[in-house]
Amino acid sequence: MFIKRTAYDYILAHLTAKEITLITGPRQAGKTTIMEALKSELDKKGEKTLFLSLDFENNAVYFKSQISLIDKINLETGGKNRAFVFIDEIQRKENAGLFLKGIYDMHLPHKFIVSGSGSLELKEKIHESLAGRKQIFEVNPLSFKEFVNFKTNYKYADRLSDYFKIEKETAKKLLLEYLNYGGYPRVVIEETFTKKTGIMNEIFQSYIEKDISYLLRVEKIDAFKNLIRILSSQSGKLININELSATLGISTPTIKNYITYAEKTFILRLVTPFYRNIRSEITKSPAVYFNDLGLRNFSIGQFGNIDYFDSAGFIFQNFVFNILCDKYRYGNSSVHFWRSKDGGEVDFVIDKGNEIIPAEVKSSELKKPVITRSLRSFIEKYNPKEAWMINLSLNFETVYKDTKIKFIPAVYLIES
Repeated sequence: MFIKRTAYDYILAHLTAKEITLITGPRQAGKTTIMEALKSELDKKGEKTLFLSLDFENNAVYFKSQISLIDKINLETGGKNRAFVFIDEIQRKENAGLFLKGIYDMHLPHKFIVSGSGSLELKEKIHESLAGRKQIFEVNPLSFKEFVNFKTNYKYADRLSDYFKIEKETAKKLLLEYLNYGGYPRVVIEETFTKKTGIMNEIFQSYIEKDISYLLRVEKIDAFKNLIRILSSQSGKLININELSATLGISTPTIKNYITYAEKTFILRLVTPFYRNIRSEITKSPAVYFNDLGLRNFSIGQFGNIDYFDSAGFIFQNFVFNILCDKYRYGNSSVHFWRSKDGGEVDFVIDKGNEIIPAEVKSSELKKPVITRSLRSFIEKYNPKEAWMINLSLNFETVYKDTKIKFIPAVYLIES
């Protein structure tokens, strides 16, 4: 069964634009599947299409030069009229950005849809070379909304909030499953723990061998793996570069490079501090979260081992962070955390420029509306109009010093 992706409609709408449609994201997140679905839809409409992949050895010959690729396109499509040309795994092409720039600047009648995993080559060099010539669409593992819709056969796609209110126990089971296994499509589709584990092992090893070892030329693969494992155990906590360097026995510049690699390949997400007064708040170290909970759990040996929400503290916090990132990905909003030198801590601060929303996260079923000391401290300092207490079940509103406090079940965030 095809898993419907939120990005699909946005990418489909961009097919009428002249710019290159560039699809990025982690390995095996579903980019190729989306491209194949787009090609199928275009074929049904009678459009001319061509699908090439640098993963296929017999396709590599067409990418030896720009002329070689154009000759292939002309051969398959006639060349005179518009064709939709899909190119998969473009990161395997050396100097891919300049290669695509040259073709784009020939002003051919064709539309190019290009995808690749998130290597530095793709993320940085292609971005620079194709300035003004492309629009990027990021495809990540399934969001919780995509996961729930798939699991419920899209029966409640337009009314998930009602589903969560009525089917509370089923919703909690789905949430626990997602916290355990994450959202990689192939993992989600598999039914058994053994098969899910096998697929996740394949994804992790492929990432290390292809993105890290081959593409980024990282020599100390074991050290990189150990860094990922340590960061998995510190999800939601501040990164201490010196401590990591001492533990792993590698230099601080190398640690910084490896963290950058992990971020650029869509494994980690770094969140920076929120501050208005730089003197009184901690502003240097970012906190770390994982793009996919399943990969995070696998790297630390917790894959499928989370039985209760009470034991899912930082994983649940990571889950909420990912939802907030998706929710505020577009526009001028950003997500941060808050730490003050006098001990105040707020998990997340949503900065909308002219408005801020502090948000605390509790992986428990709150029975009554209790406002934490840290949240009170933030409210007294910044006087936000609204603050959130994100939890498992309590849906309630109250007021503290003119600030509206919303107690929000985490699953409601995907619809709000």
